[in-house]
Amino acid sequence: MTLSFWTASAIVLQGLGFWGAVDVVFRGRTAQGTTAWALALIFLPIVALPLYLVFGERRFQGYIRARRNGVRQIDQAAASFHEELRGLAAPPDGLLQEHTALSRLARLPFTWGNRPTLLIDGEATFDAIFRAIDGAADYVLVQFYIFRDDALGRRLETALCAARSRGVRVMLLYDEIGSYGLPREYLDRLRAAGCQCSGFRTKRRRQWSFRLNFRNHRKIVVVDGVRAFVGGHNVGIEYLGLDPGHGPWRDTHLELDGPSALCLQLAFLEDWYWANRTIPTLRWKPDVAADAESGASVLIVSSGPADSIDTCAMLYTQIANSATRRLWLATPYFVPDEQVLGAIQLAALRGVDVRLIVPERSDSQMVRFALLSFFEELLQVGVKVYRFESGFMHQKVALSDDLAVVSTANLDNRSFRINFEVGAVVADAEFAATMQRMLERDMEHSRLVTPEALNAMPWRIRFASRLCRLFAPIL
Repeated sequence: MTLSFWTASAIVLQGLGFWGAVDVVFRGRTAQGTTAWALALIFLPIVALPLYLVFGERRFQGYIRARRNGVRQIDQAAASFHEELRGLAAPPDGLLQEHTALSRLARLPFTWGNRPTLLIDGEATFDAIFRAIDGAADYVLVQFYIFRDDALGRRLETALCAARSRGVRVMLLYDEIGSYGLPREYLDRLRAAGCQCSGFRTKRRRQWSFRLNFRNHRKIVVVDGVRAFVGGHNVGIEYLGLDPGHGPWRDTHLELDGPSALCLQLAFLEDWYWANRTIPTLRWKPDVAADAESGASVLIVSSGPADSIDTCAMLYTQIANSATRRLWLATPYFVPDEQVLGAIQLAALRGVDVRLIVPERSDSQMVRFALLSFFEELLQVGVKVYRFESGFMHQKVALSDDLAVVSTANLDNRSFRINFEVGAVVADAEFAATMQRMLERDMEHSRLVTPEALNAMPWRIRFASRLCRLFAPIL
């Protein structure tokens, strides 16, 4: 008796579901995510299998192999930098143990003699970036998750082409999914001017191009190896608050002058090598000012799915565990794993002043509902939760005592384990005071979440929030 087409299809689909479940058991990085995927693939393969093919892979094996093959060449290119870093490595006074852990996590030391500048919102950020590009003498490295061919994108294009006309080398790296709407003509104009432009994709070849994991979410600009920028902004007019669909945009970036610029350059170089298999000649001698002793200690932490450990999640766990006075967090997407959530709750239970700022409105309804499910757990241990109301808040910053973090990473599983991210940890009381004032202004434009407001939520909202939280591993 021959099987009907539909019966045979069901058997094949179920077999593929079992294959996917076995695959996720071997590849999964968290018990929660592995269990969720395995159960869905076994019991609902018709829905789960396509999602797994798009979102399921958790380790970027191709990048791991490329980094392993290229690490010798990259280390040789940066040999003088690694040597001189030893003389610039200095943990901040009184915090040796905590900062030793962070340095080992980052596989780089804190460097002293840096001059950090907090850049609040898009106008200040891009004005500083364009000034730096206009002053470039040797090279400019530019990497963003999103590039748009709009007014801001064309302003960047003009600045880069002008730099190239002066003989400055320009290397531009964009994520192919984040910048999917960028027209080829934009890149053609840059290439015609002599700029090198490359896309970051998940595969060296075009197969399985529908995979959406392993996005390069980093935002890095490095000028001549002496000045660098990192933070939340991408290249688009919405980041200037000029898109009516988004409204006012609240974001934060960081300018770094000093040796830490080379640490950001190293992160760019690894990504550039993956995309091009080439290593450009760059400056690797740290720039230390005469008054460097009064400068800030800065650590650059790069993370991604090629790491052997969950670098990003461990960073936030460590800064929460080490906080003794305050732990202030601002993020547009708060869907943490149990490890980070527990560290935040424990900080509050220790008597630390823990505050969380999230946007009132979100560009993702699932994330917005999932976020609501965490409020009760935070409030019951004393965390103060603020919902920013003056536009969309996109900044990713943290303040743990006098440690300040400006990053590209959100507090969610995608940033913790799936995306490539990078951030700066600044150990400097004066800089921390500047960030404190910035966050206090943000709180003034926010609504404090109360238990009464949570209890007044309709049951359907409560149910939706709990349902969306089940999808936390892929949000």
